[in-house]
Amino acid sequence: MKGTYRTRQKEELAEYLKSTKGKHITAGDIVMHFQSQGKNIGTATVYRQLDRMVEEGLVTKYNIDENTSACYEFIDPANNCHHPVCYHCKCEKCGKLFHLECVELTHLREHMEEEHGFWIDPARTVIYGLCADCQTENAAGDKQGQAEEQ
Repeated sequence: MKGTYRTRQKEELAEYLKSTKGKHITAGDIVMHFQSQGKNIGTATVYRQLDRMVEEGLVTKYNIDENTSACYEFIDPANNCHHPVCYHCKCEKCGKLFHLECVELTHLREHMEEEHGFWIDPARTVIYGLCADCQTENAAGDKQGQAEEQ
């Protein structure tokens, strides 16, 4: 019976991760999702299932930095992120993490390898800055501040 329960939890977890395709989800996000659905799946169980799914190649785990929880993403076998031009961007204001597939960065990676003998690992490379939403928010705040000064 326990094996069936664990299999069901794993299947439910896989279905949830599939539904969040292209997003990075933390174990905490997963626990909150299932709690909102009235399903009590513990954090330790979620981590255990995620570790198994990473080992099986169904999920990718990202450790962005020491201050951020690990993120997980379902790997779509037909169109996964393990493409040589897939990098990650992290907004320093809101913390949003997203994929960036850009041929220009491939040129940079090739230049670094050919000219400097340094190979960049795209799957582990994170570019920090401000996302479009936070840039818009900052610009609106700047305009408001300028209007108040006048």
